[in-house]
Amino acid sequence: MRKMLFSMLMVAFSGIITGCSTNPVTGERELMFVSSEEEKRIGEEYAPEVEKQLGGAIQNTQLQNYIDSVGSSIVRQTHLAGEDFEFTAVRDKSVNASALPGGHIFITEGMLRNIDDEAQLAGILAHEVAHVTIRHSSQAISRQIGFDLLLQGIGSATDAPAGALTAADLGGQLLQLRYSREDEIEADTYGMDYMLRAGYDPQGLLETMIMLEQLGGGGFEFLSTHPAPANRQAILEDRIRGMRYSDVKRGEADYQRYVLNNL
Repeated sequence: MRKMLFSMLMVAFSGIITGCSTNPVTGERELMFVSSEEEKRIGEEYAPEVEKQLGGAIQNTQLQNYIDSVGSSIVRQTHLAGEDFEFTAVRDKSVNASALPGGHIFITEGMLRNIDDEAQLAGILAHEVAHVTIRHSSQAISRQIGFDLLLQGIGSATDAPAGALTAADLGGQLLQLRYSREDEIEADTYGMDYMLRAGYDPQGLLETMIMLEQLGGGGFEFLSTHPAPANRQAILEDRIRGMRYSDVKRGEADYQRYVLNNL
């Protein structure tokens, strides 16, 4: 009996060791029981359902290409520069943005209408990109839904037993993933680094976060899943003061031309 118990404990311990890895962004050791390939698989499977629940993509090629161009310039500053991220502007009127594992990022029409220029757009996209690169999205799934449930749901829409969760149910849960305040600080920090390296004014991220908090109920959708850390504005202002930069981009005219004129 003791030998059996010892063997079971060793199996469990080896599983923990196997699932422990170093986060490529923060350098911290963490438990993660899903591979990057499985993350991509989940993102690819559920992105169409999430897009559908957000009202579908905005049917304007010029706008979508512009959003993708800004987002891709951010991704090129990360350790995932060679990966294919997908940026989609959706019709939902709420002021929101969300990210799925594997690099599927959505930004709503409501958010786009409350942004003034390309630097602010880069700020919110960089924040969401950071959630992916730091694997916050995957960690939130592990805590709140469970990867087994999502992986079991792949390809089972037509033969799912009665009472089983559907792709729509799981897609809805993905949209409600809630990050921690520590996650938000990290996404702000690394997102600001990404956007500055891409040539954007880091003030854009600060301005967007201030706008969301000032909207109150209007920014509820974003802040309900991205809870604002205490003293967020002061933290971001302090970080900006420590940065050295010049000739950074704001992009008011381009944002007006490619986004606001096409909504």
